[in-house]
Amino acid sequence: MTEPTPAYKARLFEPLARQPASHRISTVIEQKILRRSLRPGDALPTETELAEQFAVNRSTVREALRRLESAGLVGREGGSKRLKVTRPGHAETASRVGRTLALDDVTFIELWEAMRAVAPRVAALSAEQGNAADVAQLEAIVAAVETARSADGAVNQVVEFFGKLAELSGNRVLQLAMQPVTRLLAPSLRRMIDRVPQGRTRILVAQRCIVEAIREHKPDEAESWMTRHVQDFRRGYELAGIALDTKVGIGSMAD
Repeated sequence: MTEPTPAYKARLFEPLARQPASHRISTVIEQKILRRSLRPGDALPTETELAEQFAVNRSTVREALRRLESAGLVGREGGSKRLKVTRPGHAETASRVGRTLALDDVTFIELWEAMRAVAPRVAALSAEQGNAADVAQLEAIVAAVETARSADGAVNQVVEFFGKLAELSGNRVLQLAMQPVTRLLAPSLRRMIDRVPQGRTRILVAQRCIVEAIREHKPDEAESWMTRHVQDFRRGYELAGIALDTKVGIGSMAD
């Protein structure tokens, strides 16, 4: 006779959740895409063919394909009815990451710490790889920061500056990490520039020094100036009376 489980024993496992068939289908297709069994540009079977292969209704397949389209993994080209495997762009992926961070109630201090970890390395790599044309583009962005008539305009260009540096780094992982962080930090940076008179001036000094280090291919100097630049953001927030434990809202992604 089996002895009953004592009531005081903690439950180790929960019952398995039953997933809808559409979810299981989208997961199977997603795995094939991630494993490169299906590559960008490959056409998927038709809804009818997929329904036959998975032994489900077409409506179930249609729902699975909607999930994959929303994730940017499949799409239609030129009005075609056939779905093909696609590769989400960096901006689209960064936007999704940013929204996830916002939904997770990350704070400005968490974003700032991430920026402090990533941005200096991005600057160093940019100094190793940047050329005259790259420097010219960065100089144009810095000039736009200086001449912007509003805090909104200045912050948009600051975000552009960081995005361009991430692009110049040649590291796609760092590029993906940088974009959502800078965009989510934009609202606090805007308030800082509004409230701290010297805020924009200090940003311009740091950015010009970073650009000069890139021009001269001095990665250590670029990294050092970027570290100071990011540290200065925090000092600016404190002077502006911005609470760093403030949670980032979904609306920040629109800024």
